[in-house]
Amino acid sequence: MGSHSTKELWNSQPLLLSSELQAPKSSTMSRSLCQMSSLLLLCLLSVFLTPSVRLATGAPVANELRCQCLQTVQGVPFKAIGSLKVIPAGPHCSNVEVIATLKNGNQRCLNPEAPQVKKLVEKALKR
Repeated sequence: MGSHSTKELWNSQPLLLSSELQAPKSSTMSRSLCQMSSLLLLCLLSVFLTPSVRLATGAPVANELRCQCLQTVQGVPFKAIGSLKVIPAGPHCSNVEVIATLKNGNQRCLNPEAPQVKKLVEKALKR
């Protein structure tokens, strides 16, 4: 190295320009578009795969292997009921379940021990 000057060593090294250090803009844009698409897909999957259980309204859970009513309401007006379904206790659920389908299509889980619900079930059986 003694025979080469500092200037010659400097000139023999390849020069890297700042544009060579950066990724091409189309590649960067493509990568960010791919990341955004992946994020959007993940968000959509989480929305569609998350079960939407309306517990606050006493709506039944769509699952045949367990109790369908996680919460109940004390009653609904008799005239609002389109149909009434009574599910006896069994291996799937230790509770008697009463599900009222309202005329507007909504469903409500009723408390089978409530006096109003007992009267509703009696009226429905007489029909």
